[in-house]
Amino acid sequence: MLTDSSIFLTMKLPFKILLILLFCILAKLNAQKFVTVKDGHFILKKKEYYFVGTNFWYASYLGLKKNEEKGIGRLKKELDFLKSQNIENIRVLAAVEGSGKLNGANRVEPAYQYEPGKFDEDKLKGLDILMDEAGKRNMKVILFLSNNWEWSGGWLQYLLWNNKIDQQKTAEKLNWDNQRDFTAKFYSCEECKNQYFEQVKKIVTRRNSVNGKKYTKDKTLMAWEIANEPRPMRPAANGEYKKFITESASFIKSLDKNHLVTTGSEGVQGTEDMNLYKENHADKNIDYLTIHIWPKNWGWFANETMEKDFEEVNRRTSDYIKSHLKIADEVHKPLVLEEFGFPRDGHSFDINSSTKLRDKYYESTLKLWNENRNLKGSFAGCSFWAFNGVAKPIPGQTFWKKGDDYMGDPPMEEQGLNGVFISDQSTWKIIRKYNTDSKSN
Repeated sequence: MLTDSSIFLTMKLPFKILLILLFCILAKLNAQKFVTVKDGHFILKKKEYYFVGTNFWYASYLGLKKNEEKGIGRLKKELDFLKSQNIENIRVLAAVEGSGKLNGANRVEPAYQYEPGKFDEDKLKGLDILMDEAGKRNMKVILFLSNNWEWSGGWLQYLLWNNKIDQQKTAEKLNWDNQRDFTAKFYSCEECKNQYFEQVKKIVTRRNSVNGKKYTKDKTLMAWEIANEPRPMRPAANGEYKKFITESASFIKSLDKNHLVTTGSEGVQGTEDMNLYKENHADKNIDYLTIHIWPKNWGWFANETMEKDFEEVNRRTSDYIKSHLKIADEVHKPLVLEEFGFPRDGHSFDINSSTKLRDKYYESTLKLWNENRNLKGSFAGCSFWAFNGVAKPIPGQTFWKKGDDYMGDPPMEEQGLNGVFISDQSTWKIIRKYNTDSKSN
């Protein structure tokens, strides 16, 4: 702020120098609006920023629905609920490529990029609505710009558009080896990557059609994420994968110098090489580290022995976090556990089933985050997967189909498996316990 004495001094300065001083002051004030990184910590409003957040990937779709109760009404209700639970940081899908079945499963609809280089402005307005509503509630949003997995198109769709893989094969469920082989081709497909960069430019440079704000100037946005869980998939692709991460981060920063950029990586589980993970996150244009933890998907427990295996799951979770915190400290950047989840008891998909084991898992994970935060450590954020809001699963129907309520469980996963409904009060009690505590410090 300019004081009386500083104003007096500026009167004696040449006009050009005065303009430079005023520009520097305005730039400094403007920078205070955004989340930044300093000395290995997130900084917001001159204070270290720690958060417990959630994955609310479908939020950009709700404003598109004609039915107000299931659309904008639901969006407002769910954002208000999250705010009431002190959840002020959400991770949202910002890009959907193509439509129809892919890898044998339905994908989310509608597509934002429906053909190569062709974007549906009417559909993208849903993202604008979400950003506007989140801004009204002083929330922070992390937007991921594509996907390693087929449920929103992602890498496989770019490969299909460029005839790099067989469309007949990908219409059916791929075995894991074929999926790895096919997806790994993305990183050496120049046409695919250029189309991805075109999508990145389209979204990052967008002006919000609801409030007129440029996304690059919107303080509601915390970070851009290169993709959801980008993996090299095969060791042979490691070099091209690393190059892609470097090029993508640099490109996003060239378009937007105000916001943070990160990878969306799961950690060593996805890269299968801790040195590669470290090198990617040491990049000057990557502002913080991400990890995901999926005990079920990674085979840390069996469905029929969930309770028996629980302590081993907790131990492995703690070890996984700590091994990546070591990397975060070495590269002097914050770390965010931006996805972690656990099924309902008995591996049930019933909204009324109990969540005792999940609650214990959330408790132990959030406690670890809280302990590190109290030590001013680099474990800066912890976001559970995922928020199901007021969605209602359809009895007897396991997977999502067009017209169903959107849930945090994506289409290719059992609906109701990992998502947290508003009605899961015991889980929210634990989330509030740690989030409320974090607000008081």
